[in-house]
Amino acid sequence: MKLIVAEKPSVAGSISAALGIREKKDGYYEGLSIIVSWCVGHLVELAQAPDYNPKYEKWRWEDLPILPEQWKYTVSDATRKQFETLERLMNREDVDTIVCATDAGREGELIFRLVYNQIGCKKPVKRLWISSMEENAIRQGFQEMRDDRDYDRLYQAALCRAQADWLVGINASRLYSLLYDTTLNIGRVMTPTLALIVNREESITSFQPTPFYTVELHGGGVTAATGRMDNREDAERIAQKCQRKPAVVEYIQKKRHTEKPPKLYDLTSLQRDANRLFGYSAQQTLDYTQALYEKRIVTYPRTDSRYLTGDMERMLPSLAQSVAGAFLFTAGLRLTFHPEQVIDDDKVSDHHAIIPTAEMPQTVLNDLPAGELDILQLISVRLLAALGEDMEYEETTITLICEGMTFTAHGKIVTKMGWKIPEATFQGSLGSRADRDRETQPALPALKEGQELYPMDASVKEGKTTPPKHYTEDTLLAAMETAGADDMPEDTERKGLGTPATRAGILEKLISCGFLERKGDKKTKSLVPTRKGIGIITILPDMLKSPTLTAEWETRLKAIENGEADAAAFIADITVMLQDLSKTAERKPGTERLFPNNHKIMGVCPHCGAPILEKNAGYICQNPRCHFAIWKDCFFFNKQGKQMAPEIAAALLRDGRVNVQGFRSQKTGKLYDAAVLLKVDGDGNAKFSLEFPKKRLK
Repeated sequence: MKLIVAEKPSVAGSISAALGIREKKDGYYEGLSIIVSWCVGHLVELAQAPDYNPKYEKWRWEDLPILPEQWKYTVSDATRKQFETLERLMNREDVDTIVCATDAGREGELIFRLVYNQIGCKKPVKRLWISSMEENAIRQGFQEMRDDRDYDRLYQAALCRAQADWLVGINASRLYSLLYDTTLNIGRVMTPTLALIVNREESITSFQPTPFYTVELHGGGVTAATGRMDNREDAERIAQKCQRKPAVVEYIQKKRHTEKPPKLYDLTSLQRDANRLFGYSAQQTLDYTQALYEKRIVTYPRTDSRYLTGDMERMLPSLAQSVAGAFLFTAGLRLTFHPEQVIDDDKVSDHHAIIPTAEMPQTVLNDLPAGELDILQLISVRLLAALGEDMEYEETTITLICEGMTFTAHGKIVTKMGWKIPEATFQGSLGSRADRDRETQPALPALKEGQELYPMDASVKEGKTTPPKHYTEDTLLAAMETAGADDMPEDTERKGLGTPATRAGILEKLISCGFLERKGDKKTKSLVPTRKGIGIITILPDMLKSPTLTAEWETRLKAIENGEADAAAFIADITVMLQDLSKTAERKPGTERLFPNNHKIMGVCPHCGAPILEKNAGYICQNPRCHFAIWKDCFFFNKQGKQMAPEIAAALLRDGRVNVQGFRSQKTGKLYDAAVLLKVDGDGNAKFSLEFPKKRLK
């Protein structure tokens, strides 16, 4: 028997259907010689810090950095049933081969390998690597399977990514949460992304608008203007001078331009357009595209390529014609297709660009949810546009002279729509839901050099410089793609923050952690940092919020994947960075207002002199390097039948002693009174002792 392990139940169902397997059991499908099961995403995950040592339940300065010598992995209760199903299937005596059929990429490889290793399976593994869930593509993929050992480097890169995220997340989050007495979630990619948004917000807040003025001439079907002027009086003087005066056409320049078709979609460019046109978040677009992929309507979504491979060239014209016929807005168009424009084997690594499949035209489009239909239309129209002809247009620049002043007018005429045809008809079908192409340069009338236009009306137009715009998910995804690129070598293969597959999740986590919020209407939402988000970027060092460092890490992960870098060295470098950070990190002065809390100050630390605050667990020194604390659940007091009340703690901090009535003897059960003395050892630990009243001599 051959056991095929997919990533999700829906994919397992598609594979089973393609292979003619119909019998479904609890957690798998079974045929005569093939079993198909699934992982339900991450069945096995990196263990949490307390799984290495129970003391890590508490966040303490002295435990940092937490650096596992041997990595541990766990299976969550929510996924244990399916894990046990896979364990039973892999250990079946009649199963002699395993097929890894998880998503063909870094994370898919990691998901399978962690399960395989956790079970301790030693059976040979083949790798199914496909970009489409069409039945033909699945069957062809089974004919071209390779040994999974060929993907060892991909697994190493995926594992390094997971371990690096664990190390930075666990240690940096605990370190700065302790420093600032509030929970701060810090991520290897998440935090630099937040820094982009906070820096933009700072630019908007600090922006001072500057007024400027232009003089416009209107007449003879032309509107021409001067350049910007800083002084209003100068502009008004020119307008008054030119009012009702003739203008002479001094110069006419015409330029013909060609605009090449757009590239096909990778995931990020698709997410950007879906956000701009429909207001969908990056995560929504990924979810819709994944659903279409699992329905065999589009190809694999988590791709960073915008090209196709040479073996696909011959089928593209017929595919494009079928796709055009599937939609009312393109069905009647006369389109020309040039497949060679989208073919480049050198620019396709794991997966080619996202396109509709051959099964898509047979889909009943009205049965699709609205979000999926919107995304399918985007992908389909982009295929038609990318295969289309160049758009051609003519730009005209006219220079007018009036009373010795120069005025300029611009015009634009599209002479050949080319690839714009399917895009324009698509946007026309959307009505107000789409951003229409706005021609900011209208066509100019036919004029000749030396021609006089009379009379001209002159007016002063006032404007103001505008601040940068808030990021939307469209513009932020673009910024994430290029973040840090200017500081990196020219030949760096992968620049920016994160990957197409991870960026949507990063944005959602920033929002769920309370660092970002979406503001705006249904269609156009801006990403705005919260007070907490601004605070965390204010206090973090550059090494944790720099896009350059994170982009370098992504480049090293890609090098590991390509066999050009060592995984152990990568993790070792991160370990050294965290060790240095734990030794040198200090609370920035004057940052108390960034993370306000309502903790009461109980006194001064007898060990280091820092403030002692009352918290849920006790009365704790605010110097993160000091160990001093008086715990409310104090063993010494509990043994005497008393609790560490606030007034007792305050007296101990103030005087080093406190008189307590009503202690209960553990031996006799009798009540007694005593003074409690507080002493602090050399490590800053609180020590208590009892002092009894001296008996009076008779």
